[in-house]
Amino acid sequence: MINNKTMKLTNNQKKYLRSLAHDLKPVVMVGQHGLSDAVLAELKSSMAIHELLKIKVRAENREEKQQIIEKIAAFSEAAIVQVIGGVLVIYRPFDEDSVIILPRR
Repeated sequence: MINNKTMKLTNNQKKYLRSLAHDLKPVVMVGQHGLSDAVLAELKSSMAIHELLKIKVRAENREEKQQIIEKIAAFSEAAIVQVIGGVLVIYRPFDEDSVIILPRR
């Protein structure tokens, strides 16, 4: 089992995950009200179904967006794969029967 809190992805693994995430649609949307309890509940339920998630983050400025991204990563215990504009991709493998098999390096 991987300890998600210290999970580090290699550049090759991030590249592989980015390729898988390319065609995904954002599953969770963080709107003008920020990380509400409803958004966190949706994130939690989505992480139970998907190992790789694309999240749309709308924020007033860069600092606020960065804070939201850090809170999402901490709450979900997931690795940040990519951030482009307002779109965040995170990865957390299932504890058992992982669907995505990462390259070793």
